[in-house]
Amino acid sequence: MRRWPNKAENLLYLEYDIQQNKPGLLGAVSTLIGMLGINILTVTGIEDISRGLLLETHSQRKLKALYEVLNEVEAIKVTAFRQPTLLDRIALRHGKRLGMAETNPPTYRFVREELGVLVDFLGDTLLEGGNHVIGIRGMPRVGKTEAAIAACVYANKRWILLSSTIIRQALRTELLLDEAKNSIFLIDGITSTTRGNDAHWSLIEKTLQMPTIKLIEHPDIFMRDGRFEVDFDFIIEIRHHEEDVIRLEDISMSFTAFDMS
Repeated sequence: MRRWPNKAENLLYLEYDIQQNKPGLLGAVSTLIGMLGINILTVTGIEDISRGLLLETHSQRKLKALYEVLNEVEAIKVTAFRQPTLLDRIALRHGKRLGMAETNPPTYRFVREELGVLVDFLGDTLLEGGNHVIGIRGMPRVGKTEAAIAACVYANKRWILLSSTIIRQALRTELLLDEAKNSIFLIDGITSTTRGNDAHWSLIEKTLQMPTIKLIEHPDIFMRDGRFEVDFDFIIEIRHHEEDVIRLEDISMSFTAFDMS
């Protein structure tokens, strides 16, 4: 896997929409960038209508000149000209933009065939660390726990299953001494709500206060229990297909319905 350069201040993400798909358009843009002495580190097509480029330069003067010239090229429309964000790097790596609903908290939408994109997105988020709470919403057997654990592996982080259906009737009531540090905590909202005792909920309260990332499956049901007020940083929705609807009223609250969810 390609490692990104460390000096982010020297990097620029350029994205443009293709207005006139002329032969040699990418070559012309690349030549212009090269003539300015700006290094092109990565080029990728994004969903057939856009191009994304990761550039490197130490000269703000050259970047300003590039921006002004590109805005005069009628065959393209510049849509991004900034230091690369996590979403920009995902777009460069996978050639697609993440679908995001304009909600509070922000909600990112995936289908099951995009689990590789989701693992990268989650894994890079885990690498950033911090005291974040992330909700993962979806119907049974769509890949929620699978994606969460794979993202922890990607980020080289230890994961702790406080409650889960991937291991039948997994409910934790305490942590080992070394588990409280640098761990990612995974919580299944249905399992905790339907089977959790006072000791289990006391452990969840403790981990929610720890300065680490928590991944909560079925966040709506977790919040519906009403024991804690949780501010989610963002929500991830996973569907089998784009047209699938996540219907909480259709979800059985039994363990058998959620094995390997």
